[in-house]
Amino acid sequence: MLKKSEKSLWELLWEYDPNGLIVIDQSMQITLVNPAFGRMFQVDREEIIGQPATVVLNDVKDFQKAWEKKQVIRVPEVEYSELDMYVKEVIFPIPDEDLIACIMVDITHEIHREKEMMKLKSETLAKVNEVVDNQMKVVQQIAGLLGETTAETKVSLFKIVKMLEREISEDG
Repeated sequence: MLKKSEKSLWELLWEYDPNGLIVIDQSMQITLVNPAFGRMFQVDREEIIGQPATVVLNDVKDFQKAWEKKQVIRVPEVEYSELDMYVKEVIFPIPDEDLIACIMVDITHEIHREKEMMKLKSETLAKVNEVVDNQMKVVQQIAGLLGETTAETKVSLFKIVKMLEREISEDG
């Protein structure tokens, strides 16, 4: 009786897991996908069973690596540009069944948020550079004006000094 309830619990987990789950065999043919996988990849679950995994997945090299090395492969980010989707993958072999399974966690929202933050940072940096450039232009203009007035003042003072020197030498 416990086995039956365990089986139905596992079936429930498979059906309700929000992560995409796919199982493929050694020849890289799809043997099983859960409903979330079908929604994520916009495919009919029944139609893709038995199809090559490359029909849906970008490539299967990490699946082959997991099988050959008999180890878990974690892929932090895989892009499916045609679906505007990013997933994190955990691929692991199931040697007893000659299968390879993969859990796909949709990280599209996080990636889009990161890209939006990078865009915002880039725009902010551009704005700061623009403000600094404008301030530098104003400073240069002020310095130029100060330089011109200083030069004009120097010329005027020089004329007054020369005039006074002439007057002193004529009077003296």
